[in-house]
Amino acid sequence: MTTLTSCPYSGLADLQSMLDLLVAVRPAERIAGYPSAVDLRELLALPAVRDNTRLWFNADERLVGFALVDHYNNLCFESDDPGIEAEIVDWGVQCIRRAMEATGEELTLDASCRADDTERLALLERHGFTREPLCSVSMVRSLHEPIPTPQLPAGFGIRHVTGEHEVEALVALHRAAFGTENMTVEERLAMMRTPEYDAELDLVAVAPDGRLAAYCMVSISQEENAQTGRNEGYTDPVATHPDFQRRGLAKALLLAGLRALQQRGIDTACLGTSSDNMAMQRTAQAAGFRVQSTTFWFSKPVS
Repeated sequence: MTTLTSCPYSGLADLQSMLDLLVAVRPAERIAGYPSAVDLRELLALPAVRDNTRLWFNADERLVGFALVDHYNNLCFESDDPGIEAEIVDWGVQCIRRAMEATGEELTLDASCRADDTERLALLERHGFTREPLCSVSMVRSLHEPIPTPQLPAGFGIRHVTGEHEVEALVALHRAAFGTENMTVEERLAMMRTPEYDAELDLVAVAPDGRLAAYCMVSISQEENAQTGRNEGYTDPVATHPDFQRRGLAKALLLAGLRALQQRGIDTACLGTSSDNMAMQRTAQAAGFRVQSTTFWFSKPVS
């Protein structure tokens, strides 16, 4: 019988081992799924997520699995040893129980899985996860096709983020656009401090009065592209403040982001949105995107 040990996350050496395992066990078509290499770097910059991360090693001290519960109660994991799947789910449940004890709230342990990942779907169902109605939709757009010139309302402009001094305004914009308190300054800074973050690709639309009206966080991960053999960039998230919606700002930012990726020699643009966000899907389709894949979401009650 193989002897396995597990321990909490302890630093950058563990992060690199997690990144290596992710590449080793995921097929290329799913390498960019959540959490990707970029996501792991962002997540493990957050103390709360580090506290919710555990790793499993074999007798040779080789990493065979890891699991974390992110700041939105999502269980994220990879493993090349099916014998630890129950321990992985148990770890997620423990993390949610600690959160429930601290907050007094009733919470569920959530997880996601691509619709074509039959093994992961079966694993989640075996361990009591129930599929939720909403899905995530991944969309793609070739950058070898013509990209229209962005059209803005009179007085509006597009520029890139000029530094971390804008982080509070960016967080306020995100919260207003999505009607949520989820985004924090700490989270936005973690995104801006990853090695491949490029401020010149972090685009904002500015209103005539100087307010940030909308944003589109464009990005390129050369690390991910090296793993997949593809040449892709991202044009999400995209968000518009309620005061400035229905003026074409999201489409203008998307087109500006597509042009920026094209100028950097990228072949394909990708973005993700929710299955119930029909406005974003229509905007993306108007900018030339098409649906590529669907990700299901699941939840597991925790007593």
